[in-house]
Amino acid sequence: MAPSPARFTFDLDLGKRTTAAAPPEPTMPERLVAQLLAQAREEAYAEGVAAGERNATAVAAQTLAAAAGTLATQGAEMAAALDDATAQARREAVELAASIGRKLALHLLARYPTVELDALIGECMQSLGGVPHLVVRCHPAIADGIRDVATAHMQTSGFAGRLVVMGDPDLRLGDGRLEWVDGGLVRDIGAVAKDIDLKISAYLAARGGQAKQQESDQ
Repeated sequence: MAPSPARFTFDLDLGKRTTAAAPPEPTMPERLVAQLLAQAREEAYAEGVAAGERNATAVAAQTLAAAAGTLATQGAEMAAALDDATAQARREAVELAASIGRKLALHLLARYPTVELDALIGECMQSLGGVPHLVVRCHPAIADGIRDVATAHMQTSGFAGRLVVMGDPDLRLGDGRLEWVDGGLVRDIGAVAKDIDLKISAYLAARGGQAKQQESDQ
């Protein structure tokens, strides 16, 4: 008779339900995790703010530099324009004064045509005591008046030479020439006006040169 097979038995009681294993306890408390997350957010925010401030500062510095450059350029242009305006105003003022002076001189010569020659004759006769003769040339309209003036100066200056007064139509009213043996003098309003114009031009050129020199020194 064959032996009967042995019954396989399990150590596990199949009649009882098995329960799932409990999850492991978290290694880091949730409160700590929340704190770390909050700290990370704060640090990220602070870093972002700092980066924004640095960027804003850089942009502001560039803007200020550009504005300063523009202001400097505009300031230089304004200074140059002011210098030009000042020079122009000075030139116009001097020219106006010269124009007024010319008109006044012509008016005075027309009203007192013998005054300039009177002064010139009186000055010359003081140093012409030994001169044999003196010739005075002037505009014919004032020849008689100049003769009277010269005669009066002869009486006070000691000039004893011959006096000749000649009317010259080529001379303008107020102009005149004094001639003696070894010398002479000329009264020419036109030449005086040209000399004044040259002096005015030299003055304006000198002031313009000084302004340019000061600008280059700056």
